[in-house]
Amino acid sequence: MPTPEPAESARASALSRAERFVWLTARVLEQRRFAYHFLGGGAEAVETALTAHLGTDGGYGHALDPDLRGPVSQPPHAVHALRVLDGIGRCGGQRVERLCRYLTSVSTPDGALPVCHPSPHGYPAAPWVPAADEPRGDLLTTGPVVGLLHRNEVWHAWLFRATDFCWAAVTALAEGGAAARPYEVAAAVAFLDGVPDRARAEAAAERLGRRVREERLILPHPASGPAEEHPSAPGPCAPLQVHDIARTPGSAARRWFTDAEVERSLDALVAAQQEDGGWPAPRRGWTPGATLEWRSVATVEALLTLRAYGRRI
Repeated sequence: MPTPEPAESARASALSRAERFVWLTARVLEQRRFAYHFLGGGAEAVETALTAHLGTDGGYGHALDPDLRGPVSQPPHAVHALRVLDGIGRCGGQRVERLCRYLTSVSTPDGALPVCHPSPHGYPAAPWVPAADEPRGDLLTTGPVVGLLHRNEVWHAWLFRATDFCWAAVTALAEGGAAARPYEVAAAVAFLDGVPDRARAEAAAERLGRRVREERLILPHPASGPAEEHPSAPGPCAPLQVHDIARTPGSAARRWFTDAEVERSLDALVAAQQEDGGWPAPRRGWTPGATLEWRSVATVEALLTLRAYGRRI
């Protein structure tokens, strides 16, 4: 048997190194997701693991989003849950119907979702999670939720006003009528990638892309150094790179970047795999448990992105 070339051997070992990291350190949910996407595991096992985070109100809690601890349902957990369900082709049915009822119950007067809904209990949360008695609707949570529900052809009364909110927020971002942070751009892209009015979405994406390029909101070249050294770094999060925005070649954001920029970003993603086989957490650490949980999430997402672009893993 011929000996593989060193570069080929290194690429082939990335998945096995990540697998070892997942089995050693990941939560059951990420273990089941990894098994589904890369080892031929079943979707039912992923759903079972996700159900452990399900609340009696139809929402999700129990640190599904690692920055929010405790059992209380919160909108960021819903974002995470829908991404998991979308990835296994199970984003529908009674589970999502109950989730939409929960979304209705926590929406702001403008029909959108807050980043964090006021909780009667003081469960631990990352220091940057906003706490307000009367929170405002935010594209950060509403955009991904609405986009994923539309992508899976879910229809619920909650979606009507929430979709209008997202269109208004994305238009303001695209036309410079609102301050833009990279993670808001990512939320806008998540909405635009799923909304059914494709002509309107593509036009909005083109305008938003011009602003992203003009203001360098997304790094067209791999980042170096800590997040705070780059002006676009949004507080606790690392600067976003091309692959963080255009997660798949079919994303509306893919056209914002040249082929060379995409390839450099993917090269940086490959190089970011750490010695233990996992990828770094996308957030600054605030508690060891959350950091480790984010690393397992980031590892699964990195592998999915690389595979979507045809990179050998």
